[in-house]
Amino acid sequence: MDLAQHWIDGAWRSDGDVAETTSVYTGAVNATYASAGSAVAEDAIAVARRTFERSSWAHQPRLRAAALLELADAIEARRDEIARQIAIENGKVLPHCIHETNAAISEARYYAGLARAIFGRVTDIDAGKQSIFAHEAIGVAAIVVPWNAPSTLLLRSLGPALAAGCTVVLKGAHQTSSVNRLYAEALADCPSLPKGVVNVIHGDLEMSQTLCQHVEVDVVSFTGSSATGKAIMAAGAPTLKRLSLELGGKAPALVFDDADMDAAVREITNGVIPHTGQMCTAIARILVQDSAWDAFVPKLAEALGQVSVGDPLDASIRMGPLFNADSITRYERDTASARQAGETILDGRILDGHPRGNVVTPALYAVQDRDHRLVQEELFAPIGILERFTTEEEAVVSANATRYGLAASVHSQNHSRARRVSRALKSGTVWINCHNRLFAEAETGGYRESGLGRLHGLEGLADFMETKHIYAEYGHLPTG
Repeated sequence: MDLAQHWIDGAWRSDGDVAETTSVYTGAVNATYASAGSAVAEDAIAVARRTFERSSWAHQPRLRAAALLELADAIEARRDEIARQIAIENGKVLPHCIHETNAAISEARYYAGLARAIFGRVTDIDAGKQSIFAHEAIGVAAIVVPWNAPSTLLLRSLGPALAAGCTVVLKGAHQTSSVNRLYAEALADCPSLPKGVVNVIHGDLEMSQTLCQHVEVDVVSFTGSSATGKAIMAAGAPTLKRLSLELGGKAPALVFDDADMDAAVREITNGVIPHTGQMCTAIARILVQDSAWDAFVPKLAEALGQVSVGDPLDASIRMGPLFNADSITRYERDTASARQAGETILDGRILDGHPRGNVVTPALYAVQDRDHRLVQEELFAPIGILERFTTEEEAVVSANATRYGLAASVHSQNHSRARRVSRALKSGTVWINCHNRLFAEAETGGYRESGLGRLHGLEGLADFMETKHIYAEYGHLPTG
């Protein structure tokens, strides 16, 4: 069994205790990794700082582009192995793992192109007085990657960090250590990537805290819960650290009476179940116009009731298991609470006959109390909360009634209505007549407690760059 080692300054290290990861579905030991603490993190930070200050990496856009293209090829060569390890270690169904890894390849190639297209600007303030505005890499980036999308979310931060010219300390979730190992090996196979530019480490909470607090880390890029994002913000405050945070979500889907009901059912079903609802953009609230309720809700309940669940490596399965015992406890608590708080449309169940007892069914409950915890809190499970509305304004007010604002969707065949409602929603991404369409070219990020900054797209570079103003007074000559 391969040991996932730290990769620091272009060398493999096995500092720390040997720990294990297991299959989310079977519980069997899957891999081992070297689990270290703050000392290894400090070593990696020191290497990244020295490389940033003493090498020409930040000033070589063509080299950065070449390295990112090589990384894309190296990931592509390992795509199926990476996807399989994601399915084993976090329980996402295999087709979604393949899609996720293809998205990571796309990210690397997209930011390879942007690496060669970072331009500043020049303006004349007055005769003989000129200002130059240059975009420069911010310095050392710490990237902390969660377990639920260890492929896409890694490249979504690493791609722009490298394109901008940063050096990086990368810490993946320990639960997906074999995925992290495969990415470290892909990075090691990039001949254009100088040693010390990217450093991959494995460890515990102490290591993460070091990355967030260390004075030599200039920016922290993190995807995860809003509670953890707030803790990172507090940890980075003493050094005024730049933060790129994509945090929790409570994505609403708004269904109007002029929607294509079959298409809306298909999209919302697929929006509720990705990674068993353990995805920050998964649909959590379904707001349905009164006049559409009777036509839409039974169809949605039927579609969710037909979702096949079980082993994520089984090609016939659409939804895998919940991640761990805590997830099951929360699922039981939340479904019980929903039965008491509202109307049961499709009851959620834990299914027998699976090794770890963490295979569940999608659930659907109607809850009209907008202040209820089930409406306000992120449940991180395949539990859809149905709510009624009558007018466009009521729909928007209800959809905006939480502290989250990461993603939403509007389902209507009236183009003007769909655009009008989309503009009124307080959400970083709004899809029309679809859900969960994510691209390297299109910025994503949250309003309110769903995060800071943007990832993907051109704006994804912003958190990893500074703007420098260079001013000179050099006089003026007549030209004729």
